[in-house]
Amino acid sequence: MNQLEAWEDSPYPDVGMYSVYQPLVTANLTSDFIQGSIQFLPGLAQNWTVSANGTTYVFNLQPKVTFSNGDPFNSYEVWAEMYGFYYLTDNASTWLNGFPIFNMSNVDFGPATISLLNQSGLNSPSPQAIALMSNESWPIYAPNPNQIVFRLSNPFVWFPGTLVSTVGLIFDVNFVLKNGGFGTPTSINTFFNQNPIPGTGPYMFTQVAENEFIKLSQNPTYWGKSLSQATIAANPALDPGHVPNVLINNRPDDISRYTDLSTGAADISPVFQTNWNLVTANPNKFGYTVLPPESGLTLGLALNTQIYPTNITLVRQAIVHAINYSDIDSTIFYGQVSPWVGPEYPAWPQFYDLGNFAPYQYNVTLAEADLTAAKVNVSNFPTLTFPIDENCGFCTASSEIVQSDLAAIGINVNLVVMTGSNWCAILCNGYSTEMQDPSQVGSISQLAGIVAAPLGLTPADYWIDFVSNTSPIDNQAIYYNPTVQSCVNELTSNENISQIQSICAKAQAQIYSDAPYAWWGVGGLWYGAGSMVYLKSVIKSFYLDPTWTGYDQLPLFNTVTFV
Repeated sequence: MNQLEAWEDSPYPDVGMYSVYQPLVTANLTSDFIQGSIQFLPGLAQNWTVSANGTTYVFNLQPKVTFSNGDPFNSYEVWAEMYGFYYLTDNASTWLNGFPIFNMSNVDFGPATISLLNQSGLNSPSPQAIALMSNESWPIYAPNPNQIVFRLSNPFVWFPGTLVSTVGLIFDVNFVLKNGGFGTPTSINTFFNQNPIPGTGPYMFTQVAENEFIKLSQNPTYWGKSLSQATIAANPALDPGHVPNVLINNRPDDISRYTDLSTGAADISPVFQTNWNLVTANPNKFGYTVLPPESGLTLGLALNTQIYPTNITLVRQAIVHAINYSDIDSTIFYGQVSPWVGPEYPAWPQFYDLGNFAPYQYNVTLAEADLTAAKVNVSNFPTLTFPIDENCGFCTASSEIVQSDLAAIGINVNLVVMTGSNWCAILCNGYSTEMQDPSQVGSISQLAGIVAAPLGLTPADYWIDFVSNTSPIDNQAIYYNPTVQSCVNELTSNENISQIQSICAKAQAQIYSDAPYAWWGVGGLWYGAGSMVYLKSVIKSFYLDPTWTGYDQLPLFNTVTFV
């Protein structure tokens, strides 16, 4: 529940996404993906402008917006949230989900600054606080209460896509300051775990019982409750909602979730592989969500490039050719996985698979030839460790196929099933953290524990997450290569598409050859082997998260309409 965790890809699932916490800009929910050109719409910003050189974005905020507790929404709230995240990342220049797009060299935001803001408050800040927040030598500044400016180091045409989720979701920092503040980079304030920070959205949290339930109620002061039907139809993210209350019960196991649905105790619920056949066997009763083909919800394995023997390129090549991908797809994912050449995904066709490579193929002969070429004796290999999140219903089944496939070429794998928190403790870290002790990560791991999803809508996202040394999460292969990093740098600093394509084509070839990942494919079901299921007799329609990835396991509650 603690929105302060957003900088490290938490909270997950983000229960309040759009329903409670709204972004400055929203993605067009009605069009799936517009190929290669995502449409961004007004959110808490009614409009925005971009400078001629592509480096300065000025967002003009919606007027007369308040948080659900009555605090006014203004540019000072946005300013304090952005720099609060910078502080919680221990002043990392890549604080915005790993994107190296700001020059933070002039920024001095820390305990003294937070103390000043705490004394002043953000509703009617003191002249001293306003002088700080309007300081144009910092990359983000508030020239007045109704405008927030982001000045980038270099042009980045997809910048709005970094604000549609996670750190882009706006909450009441004034409330944070009144209740102990941000905490520290090593100890985030946990008060908000069960005392959610107010948002500006159509719903607000009204009750939290840990490990039991969460209740949301419609926000009576929601700024968008009088929007026209035409406006809402064009931008459903702003919908004021259709029921007064939403109750979310915690059902940690798949059987309980399916049982609640089948008995009518729940109207919408995620259902995983364990009971998926029961859903598909009853199409008159159950409906379920299917991802568009441009989705970024991806499946695959990370191969630790820093420990023996997976630090040998030819060994990794052998592994990616030893896996029977079609067997995994048909057995575990119901034939819903489309082959994928990572790290880019099909939403950005101008950058996807620039080398025109074929997805890795199951070829035992080639795998054995790779091992021979590596001049290694697999009988001397240590047993490879494969940590598995017990919350992933299909991970054990799919990893057993991988274990069997690798055994066929003489590589032994030990499957280590652990709690989600223990899995995340060793694998939910940034590149620099994982580099400190690569051995703890294991030899092989499932992407993001279950499936991987981009944090924003930009073609740079997966390059940063999977193969960059600024990765905040998901570079479980602990992979870095200068040629590849050049592509990351160009994507976040160059407007010339042909130049980006030329450099990223070389990076794509490098990754394909280095094989730090065994890319399985892009999932069709919301969780890879399951999806969000609803009762057709009750639910008419709803939208899910704006990045079409399953980052949030729940529907956007304000968009749910009824039969």
